[in-house]
Amino acid sequence: MRSTPATQIAVVIRKELRDWSRDRRSIITVLVSSLLAPGLIFFLFNSMANRQRSVEDVSIPVVGAAYAPAFVDWLRQQPGVTVTDGPKDPEDAVRTRREDAIVVIPENFAKNFAASKPAMIRLVADSSSQNSRPKVQRVRAVLQRYNAEIGSLRLIARGISPVVATAVQVEDVEVSSSQQRAAQILGFIPLFVMISAFTGAMAISTDSTAGERERGSFEALLVNPAPRIAIAAGKWLAGSLTGMLTVLITGALLFAMFKQLPLQDLGIRFRLGTPELLRTLSVVLPLCPLIVAIQLYVATFAKSFKEAQSYLSFLMMAQIVPGMMATMNTMSTKAWMYYVPWIGQQTLLTDVLGNKPISPVVFVIVGVINVTLSVAVLRAASGLLHREKIIFGR
Repeated sequence: MRSTPATQIAVVIRKELRDWSRDRRSIITVLVSSLLAPGLIFFLFNSMANRQRSVEDVSIPVVGAAYAPAFVDWLRQQPGVTVTDGPKDPEDAVRTRREDAIVVIPENFAKNFAASKPAMIRLVADSSSQNSRPKVQRVRAVLQRYNAEIGSLRLIARGISPVVATAVQVEDVEVSSSQQRAAQILGFIPLFVMISAFTGAMAISTDSTAGERERGSFEALLVNPAPRIAIAAGKWLAGSLTGMLTVLITGALLFAMFKQLPLQDLGIRFRLGTPELLRTLSVVLPLCPLIVAIQLYVATFAKSFKEAQSYLSFLMMAQIVPGMMATMNTMSTKAWMYYVPWIGQQTLLTDVLGNKPISPVVFVIVGVINVTLSVAVLRAASGLLHREKIIFGR
């Protein structure tokens, strides 16, 4: 019985998936690719939340407390603030990270304060320390509050309303939602999801092309009475399945992780529910066939597995750069951005996470563009299988 092209493609898919499942490195690659983004994001935001919670009850070392007893008493009355004696050398204590922030009161504080002159208070801190930054901000906010209170009391004592000192009152009118603002902060998440699609299919793309060429099994495969396009399509579909599997695992882990993250401690109101997850998958999954087609085309030129990995590593870097530029880009979203592969997915995912209204037609058009381009690249890759230099060159 004569086999049909669909049967030939199915045979190649089973063969590639069987080889992939037997390779321990391939399984580890998928697991690592799936766990990388959720694990990194979970660790990062938990660390930031822990630092933020640590400043709810802050201890402020004060040097020269005897020069400003009223000010120190005011500090002790603030909620969550504990005043301690400061070290003899404040700069050295902060430089060696023994203290995060130290308040230093000079001897002339009381004299200048009594004369209603600006009384100097030094805040010794290290702005290069990420861990101490929340505490420094909290201490600076407390000092600014004291400055505002004393300034208002001085005006009242002179019979002047403190309102006079406020020439212009600014009222903020925010038109964006909290979800949209959080999506801008979490703009790197789409890049991680798309990278997982690339790395998840990378193993099978390199092994089914350069790996077989290095082992000398390419010739035996091409001897079979099957058209080159069927063989290339089977490898392409097998790689697409592994890439989509990695994306699905990554999406599921992100969905579970965001339910556990203490984003409210960071002042971020963000929701990743089932609708956002489904729309995210509808954006990334059609990109997987295009990624795999490009990987197959590039890896076919390689003479060895390691050479193919080098080529694809450079290819991944070339795709990361536009994604990072899109993440840091402050320009408003343009309609044409949706239809540019990779950048379009980055832009779409940012809008999806921000819960912006997007027409379903846009998702369909973007998917059709990616699948059409992937078929074109696949045909180019199958054309390489007709070259003797590709088949027999080692």
